[in-house]
Amino acid sequence: MKTLYLLRHAKAAPEASLGDARRPLAKRGRKAAKAMAEFLGKLDPAPELILCSTSLRTRETLELILPALAPPPAVTYEDGLYLAEASELLERLRKLRKDAQCVLLIGHNPGLHELAARLAADAGRLVEGFPTGALAALQLPGAWAELQWQKARLMLYQTPKALTRDLDSEAD
Repeated sequence: MKTLYLLRHAKAAPEASLGDARRPLAKRGRKAAKAMAEFLGKLDPAPELILCSTSLRTRETLELILPALAPPPAVTYEDGLYLAEASELLERLRKLRKDAQCVLLIGHNPGLHELAARLAADAGRLVEGFPTGALAALQLPGAWAELQWQKARLMLYQTPKALTRDLDSEAD
């Protein structure tokens, strides 16, 4: 079985005059990414490869989660992941090397949400949406090259809001 983690970038600042791809994370996004980093650092298996969009907000999200991942995974930044549709993301995943067991993809909606929902045989909470900073973990049967819609099993779905709410309640 293969494991695929899908992480939407954390909350970005409003549209910048420099263009969408150059929008940095908002203060709230940085806080959410740090909470997700702690959560990701505890997951088993740990990702061995990260595919990351080249937008500023995805790269900043990665910078905040990377220190929590051990051993450090290989990272590939790809222009083709920026605002990619679900079908494009599926095709990219089908090209992963055969020996990769656990991959983290950091990208954008709506493509990332559609990818997660269409891969999962039972989308569960994914139908509610895929907010910024959300993480889905999917268990995949077979080889990457054989990846198909509705053949994966949704293992977990986590949002930063739920994590920070949990952390806030622990502080009481």
